[in-house]
Amino acid sequence: MKYQVLSRIPLKNLMDLKIDFAFKHLFGSERNKQLTIVFLNAILNWTGSNKIKEITFINHEVGGEYKEDKQSRLDIVVKTEKEDIINIEIQLANKNDMFKRTLFYWSRLYNLQLQKGKGYYTLNPTITINICDFTLFKDIAHYHSTYHLYEDKTLQRVQKSDDVLEIHFIEMNKFLKAWLMEELNPIEDIIVKWLLLLVMVDGRKQKVYEDIYKVLEELAMKDRNLREAFEAWEELSQDPESIIAYESRVKFMIDEVATLEDAKYHAEQAGIEKGMQEGIQEGIKAIARKMIVKGNSNEEIMELTSLTFEEIQVLRQDVE
Repeated sequence: MKYQVLSRIPLKNLMDLKIDFAFKHLFGSERNKQLTIVFLNAILNWTGSNKIKEITFINHEVGGEYKEDKQSRLDIVVKTEKEDIINIEIQLANKNDMFKRTLFYWSRLYNLQLQKGKGYYTLNPTITINICDFTLFKDIAHYHSTYHLYEDKTLQRVQKSDDVLEIHFIEMNKFLKAWLMEELNPIEDIIVKWLLLLVMVDGRKQKVYEDIYKVLEELAMKDRNLREAFEAWEELSQDPESIIAYESRVKFMIDEVATLEDAKYHAEQAGIEKGMQEGIQEGIKAIARKMIVKGNSNEEIMELTSLTFEEIQVLRQDVE
């Protein structure tokens, strides 16, 4: 009999793991620590002796530059057995400040390590992982971008002892596009199956990719961690209190995206209107210049164009 990783609820009832509330409850709990370790090793591509073997969840309050931060940031911060700090965030809306915002929070986490009386040499590598549910880099085709510190001319990374900055951006819409175009292999690339888990359900569009579930179901037959992830996901999606909090969060995010889109539309309309007005003014000035060349008086030009005496004098200086 075929093994089924989901046994109790329909796929459409599963929470969207790209909603930060659901993501944090699945990957940010002590109970599911092993899943978090596997997930991080997949994203960071750490294998062998470099693999993360243990993590400690850190409850942090780094503060923020925005009043709504407590409402909009549900991230995960862990410390590895090597003392590396890793911050994972789901980013649902593009506020056009992603890079600077990321550097701000990276710097706060890096700074918080330094205890009174300790030297800077005690600061450990700090890694930020942003999983973005929008297009961030229009000029980059690949879905996973990673940044480090390099020397400009040689393009060499700084020496290991100073190599403390690492920032990842994972663009989920690019990932889904690459998957639909059959460019990804979850067997050869371990990160693919974990990102498929995130992209399988789209709560804001109320869409489920059943073909992705079938692929993950086959993979789960041989992957204990993936099976446990499905079980924890299913359990979370049935908890009454979690459902209420999740649905509230989805509504907030839909409203926030709508607000951003509305603001963008009005800004574009204002820009169009401004451009039209500027175009009209340039046309009027062009007519005035021609009248100046033909020898029309200031009064005649003012009457026809409604330009002021001072504006006409400036145009005369340009023409003459």
